[in-house]
Amino acid sequence: MNASRQDAWTEDEDIVLAETVIRYIREGKTQLEAFKDVARQLSRTSAACGFRWNATIRKHYQHAIQLAKDERKQQNRKDIYQGKILEGNSKETIQTAISLLEQMKLSLSEEGKDRILREDQDKQVADLKIENEKLKKKLLRYEHAWEEMGKLWTWVNAES
Repeated sequence: MNASRQDAWTEDEDIVLAETVIRYIREGKTQLEAFKDVARQLSRTSAACGFRWNATIRKHYQHAIQLAKDERKQQNRKDIYQGKILEGNSKETIQTAISLLEQMKLSLSEEGKDRILREDQDKQVADLKIENEKLKKKLLRYEHAWEEMGKLWTWVNAES
């Protein structure tokens, strides 16, 4: 059983705590697991490690924490891509790989972004043309109705 300590934290212990927690974040593990690991290494309680991390150390390592999270995300993306490629038979695997590479190329290239933008604009223009035609027809109906009202008004005035 670990013996609890009441003495102050040393700089070396702070570094061990920070490096371990950041490594666990990078690997996608929980901070609670990191606190347990550090507690074993330093003969402290995991609660003491968690308190020290949250109260003091974390604010000094915000940039490193963000980098660790970014690395974890990158690794997760690689795992997803590799998982998709490894599924299925070899013919499907090649097709999947080609498809993934084409998607990546389109998403990364300005040309792909421009093509998507043009397609969106073309669709908007087509939708606006359809709406314009509907409005023209409606306007024409109103103009005919207005002419009929004018004729009726003229006829009513002529009869009076």
